[in-house]
Amino acid sequence: MKCETIQPGTECTFWTKNGCIFEGNSCQPIVEECQGCERIVDSSIGQVCSACPSPARKWAQGLCNIATHKKVEIVTANQKINPLKASKKASGGKKK
Repeated sequence: MKCETIQPGTECTFWTKNGCIFEGNSCQPIVEECQGCERIVDSSIGQVCSACPSPARKWAQGLCNIATHKKVEIVTANQKINPLKASKKASGGKKK
């Protein structure tokens, strides 16, 4: 359904026939960590997230999973390679 209070005309999963069902009956303003995200929109209460009604809760556990301006860095450890397996793999398993 479409929001009628904070973001009029915007699709909202928390808007029902009875109004907003999110706690406090309203979206929450963004937090400092949200600055630079593409999901920020201006509304009647200031800047809010278009994807999440409570940005502070998303950032409470660390990195927000819907943030567009921050990426998770994946660190891979150098693994030891068994020389016997490496030689078999290089030969392609061909028998003479």
